[in-house]
Amino acid sequence: MSEQVVTQPGGESPAPDEDRRDWAGTWRQITESSGLVVAMAIFAALVIAGLLVILVDPDVQEAAGYFFSRPGDTFAAAWEAVSSVYGAIFQGAVLNFDSSTFAGTIKPFTQTLTMATPLIFAGLGLGIGFRAGMFNIGAQGQLLIGATVGAYIGFAWHLPFPLHLALAVLGTAVGGALWGFIPGILKAKTGAHEVIVTIMLNYVALNLVAYLLTLEAFLPPGQTNPKSPIVDESAQYPLLLGSQFNLHWGFILALLCAWGVWWLMERSTLGFEFRAAGANARAARTAGMNVTKTTILVMVVAGALAGLAGSAPVLGTEKALTDQTAGSLGFDAITVALLGRSRPLGTVFAAILFGGLQAAGPTLQTVAGLRPDIVYVIQALVVLFIAAPPLVRTMFRLPVPAHEKEVAA
Repeated sequence: MSEQVVTQPGGESPAPDEDRRDWAGTWRQITESSGLVVAMAIFAALVIAGLLVILVDPDVQEAAGYFFSRPGDTFAAAWEAVSSVYGAIFQGAVLNFDSSTFAGTIKPFTQTLTMATPLIFAGLGLGIGFRAGMFNIGAQGQLLIGATVGAYIGFAWHLPFPLHLALAVLGTAVGGALWGFIPGILKAKTGAHEVIVTIMLNYVALNLVAYLLTLEAFLPPGQTNPKSPIVDESAQYPLLLGSQFNLHWGFILALLCAWGVWWLMERSTLGFEFRAAGANARAARTAGMNVTKTTILVMVVAGALAGLAGSAPVLGTEKALTDQTAGSLGFDAITVALLGRSRPLGTVFAAILFGGLQAAGPTLQTVAGLRPDIVYVIQALVVLFIAAPPLVRTMFRLPVPAHEKEVAA
């Protein structure tokens, strides 16, 4: 018996095989995408961190002592330990439903955005370097120098708003750009490796700032503590949502910079030269591009963005320069850039993720009774899995992209 084909009103017969092939192709594109690998890496990091929480929780350990007689107690204690930790992270980073006011409810998320602001700036700068084939890990030093210049303009110059703020912000960018110019010119002219140079410059910047904070020009009258005067109010970022929140207009500037970096790298000739030099410097030179100039410009632009990251603490939150201003922001930004695949949109979301983890630290200690070090454990696990995509694909049985198979072959 021959198979009867039913035609549709328009005269065209359906093609179920083609539909199945289209769906299979779409599903394969999803499973091969780098975005899914990133999501699975974060998920794996959260799962393993949860297992570590279970292992160190005293209630779980006590219940495990009589596991074979009452196994339900162990599982209940494990669930309570994990849910309390991740509930505290949500409460400290996203929404606090225990608050009786709307402002208190949304304050954690605004704090997350505040913490993410310098990471967006620095992550964008590092992402440009990565896409240009340079592993710039000098954001820490560039941020410190930018913060130093911006803070000095903020407390030493007395100008009206918004001119004062604009000059202070510009000063942070110029300071970071100058500090980025040094490894750029050394690599372009002498072939010095940017990793070594930027590492050394991080230490130089740290000790330079510590020295400057012993000078009278950087200290309030009659004080010896290593902390500069408070920057003038005319040089401070205005608050974005009012005095109840720490979120300031630096976050909006960071988003504008993200759009600017996208336009630079995807729509401009200079961005094409950056990417071409990173893909194959010899081919770019053969095509007539000035790779020496490109190398210097990449480091200058990256340094300027890292310097802008220094504006967030000295002009936004702390409003003064200290030897702890940078914290670990420059090094955290490396993870943010890698997690965001060196793309502006990915960098913004990665910065918000890490900003949320940092904002949740105090809540972990007060609500869950856990040391906030678990935040650093989660960050380290995310870095581990992001740095090893084949491991993530193997764990979740994701297919290897076709282009990776071709490279391996």
